[in-house]
Amino acid sequence: MKKEVAEVFDAYPAETRANLERLRALIFETAAETEGVGEIEETLKWGQPSYLTTKSKSGTAVRIDRVKGEKADYAMYVHCQTSLVNTYRMMVGDAFRYEGTRAILFDNGSELPVDALKQCIVMALRYHLDK
Repeated sequence: MKKEVAEVFDAYPAETRANLERLRALIFETAAETEGVGEIEETLKWGQPSYLTTKSKSGTAVRIDRVKGEKADYAMYVHCQTSLVNTYRMMVGDAFRYEGTRAILFDNGSELPVDALKQCIVMALRYHLDK
């Protein structure tokens, strides 16, 4: 993990940090299992840990962060001008809570529906290949 990304993770409250680290690991795991994605670049975009398909250019950026001022603790964000969140709603329905066209919201202490979340991550990481 790059130093600047690690510093952002270190600044999160402990429970949120642990959940974001779990989400981060799931992104890398899913990328490794998904054809056409290749290596993931981890960086910061808008101060948020971000995961990019820089080499393959197969997908759109996936960002994760703590949610401030919302009724959620953390979130996975995608580019708001994609159709991804609307597709997530159609595919997995109320498995998640959503914020507009840009995020899936999570609460600390709630179990992640991993299979549904992996489907969403795959769609983001393959967005340009599959659209």
